[in-house]
Amino acid sequence: MIASLEYFKAFYYTARYGSVTGAAAELSLSQPAVSQSIRQLERSLGVELFYRAARGVQLTAEGQVLYSYVEKGYEQIEQGVEKVRQMQNLELGEVRIGASDMTLQFYLLPFLEKFHEQYPQIKVMVSNAPTPETLGLLREGRIDFGVVSTPFDKPEELNAVNVRRIEDVFVAGRKFISYKNRMLDIQELENLPMIFLEKNTSSRRYMDDFLAGNGVVLQPEFELSTSDMIVQFSLRNLGVGCVVRDFAAEYLESGKLFELRFNKIIPKRSFCVVRSEKMPLSTAAGRLLEIMEK
Repeated sequence: MIASLEYFKAFYYTARYGSVTGAAAELSLSQPAVSQSIRQLERSLGVELFYRAARGVQLTAEGQVLYSYVEKGYEQIEQGVEKVRQMQNLELGEVRIGASDMTLQFYLLPFLEKFHEQYPQIKVMVSNAPTPETLGLLREGRIDFGVVSTPFDKPEELNAVNVRRIEDVFVAGRKFISYKNRMLDIQELENLPMIFLEKNTSSRRYMDDFLAGNGVVLQPEFELSTSDMIVQFSLRNLGVGCVVRDFAAEYLESGKLFELRFNKIIPKRSFCVVRSEKMPLSTAAGRLLEIMEK
């Protein structure tokens, strides 16, 4: 059985300074206490580790072998302590975030830019995934927090904070100009070629539920993996695209696309920051969240 680490600490500093007095000063202990620890270690090992010299003490052959290993251990401990200090001072560390293309582009990116300017030594890793996958990564402890869009089924152990409102819209190009500036019945969408996101996203699920609640069931002509592609397909008059307004804002302002108006208001949604109540945040992740909250 390995002797008490306190014994090894007394041994290490006595060998390092070559005296019991130096070790006692370093450890803020009395000289008898240091001597007692060394005797206990020697007794447990069954060998003498020091012998008296003209000035202080010297290591025996056995003591030299032991010190060669203990020294490496203490160096590793000191390096570890220094790394922790650097993490506390935000000179070292990493932040692991889960975010979709949408939440990254229209919410998170400016905060990451500011954080990187202030703490360039911190590594930021973003797992790019839709809301369901991001929540899974969070539950597995593989990310510090996620930025997702509602709606989603929130597990009890997760905390969610709304940080920004978003709005879903239907956009179209010049081929569908006859629908511009008209108040449409939401069911008219069934007669139009539709461009939607794939079904594994919270945005698609939200719109499907909204439409179903109004008696509308669609079979989109195109199901795409990104909202940017939906906008591009809409610009090429391949159908009416369903996207969050931010993706189409530039083209709506320029007039290359227009927004369809309906007699039913599509309720707005939110971006949320989600994190686990069970998992403590690293110093770096906590600081990034502080910047986002401000």
